[in-house]
Amino acid sequence: MNRRHFLVGGASAFAAAAIFQQGWFKKLKQEYPNVLMLIVDDLNDWIGPLDGHPNAKTPNIDRLAEQGTVFTNAHASAPICGPSRASVMTGLAPATTGIYGHVGDNDIKLANEKAAQSVFLSEYFRQHGYYTAAVGKVFHDQVADGSFDVYGGRVKQFGPYPEQRMKWHDPRTNTDWGAFPERDDQMPDFDSAHWLAEQLHQTHEKPFFMAGGFLRPHVPWHVPQKWFDMHPIEKITLPNYKADDLDDVSAIAKAVAELPQMPSTEWAIENGEWKNMVQAYLASVTFVDSCIGIVLDALETSPYAHNTAVVVWGDHGYQLGEKGKFAKMSLWERATRTPLIIKPPRNQQRSATSNVTHKPVSLLDLYPTLLKICGLPDNAANQGNDLTPLLKNPEAPWEHVAVTTYGPNNHAIKTERYRYIVYADGSEELYDHLHDKNEWHNLAAEVNYQDIKNQLKQKLPQENANWSPVSYYRGNDYFNGLTDKALQQTGLTKP
Repeated sequence: MNRRHFLVGGASAFAAAAIFQQGWFKKLKQEYPNVLMLIVDDLNDWIGPLDGHPNAKTPNIDRLAEQGTVFTNAHASAPICGPSRASVMTGLAPATTGIYGHVGDNDIKLANEKAAQSVFLSEYFRQHGYYTAAVGKVFHDQVADGSFDVYGGRVKQFGPYPEQRMKWHDPRTNTDWGAFPERDDQMPDFDSAHWLAEQLHQTHEKPFFMAGGFLRPHVPWHVPQKWFDMHPIEKITLPNYKADDLDDVSAIAKAVAELPQMPSTEWAIENGEWKNMVQAYLASVTFVDSCIGIVLDALETSPYAHNTAVVVWGDHGYQLGEKGKFAKMSLWERATRTPLIIKPPRNQQRSATSNVTHKPVSLLDLYPTLLKICGLPDNAANQGNDLTPLLKNPEAPWEHVAVTTYGPNNHAIKTERYRYIVYADGSEELYDHLHDKNEWHNLAAEVNYQDIKNQLKQKLPQENANWSPVSYYRGNDYFNGLTDKALQQTGLTKP
């Protein structure tokens, strides 16, 4: 049977019923792999498979990595939740949709004409016969209306919260840290993990596409005490930091990354909180790893263990003192690099000894990759690249780069060796990761690197859509101006 004709729903409902009645449906269900996609908010490379921090403890992510392919050089399309997730779910880059800031789930397709024509990743699977289910934070808020067959919900904001803040009292941010609450079952992510586990133990008459969005380690870094105890404060290693790190970057680079509501590294040092903040982040990561473990255990004991592709990704990175900040929202490595692990169904797994690739990839590549794994027709609108060649051979030829965009005409290009950043005013940065993984030395003005820089310029997006009025971000004066300008041009009002 031709896979590309496996369409269930809408106009093909009658055909699907006929298939079922003739006893072919079971065969089709076996032929088409399931997908389990787990999304972790604000997760940087501080996990075992990426060696991002020596104190990381992520045994469940580690065991998934041993079964799949680890992309050590994966980057978000944007270093902020809203546009990153919109990009994954539409298959379109921020520079195409004009979604450069946050966006309401139901506003994504209102962003511009190309966004309106997009088909959400979950919708595409449903159009091709899949049962779709989700829980937690999948889009920026929850899920877009009608984008999944079943949605298990999400608590508002990022609680639970103690009655009073523990450490950081700026009301403009959720940022805070310390042990709270008492038990795991008081955490929304625990509930989301068990909701997915229950779904995996149900009988599904169709192949499924399931997505679970976990909140931690998004701030506040509150998890029960036992997770802090796994990271003793006296053993905490601090990230690398250079006080004059930003002396060789432009004014616009500083303006784009400015976050007055967040703690600075200088503040953390002066107040003796840096180790406490790193400990709280690591504890939050270990906690969410345990939630992922609940889901992986459920899959392994389900009827779907052998025919399910599993994907774990973070929506962007996070700085824990690097570049003077505790935040995402910049075009430097720590804010754009994020975990991406793909485990194909067991019948597609290769026997090669290496399951790690250092090729530069983007979260934008997820959409076409999952379609290919499941044998579904390509979506011609997708702007990402199919990663299945790297699943088969981590050293396969790869001419692509990873592009991260943060506001119109602000882009970072990442290769295996270099990071090139260009801002809207033409300011540039170039870092050679072979010699400078911390990105402390901006080489953009050095004569010996002009050829490299010119080659990377050719990889910049050719399209830079106007900032859509349905997109917004008010973290600093720079983005306030862009948000207000987009609204003034349309006469709309929005936060």
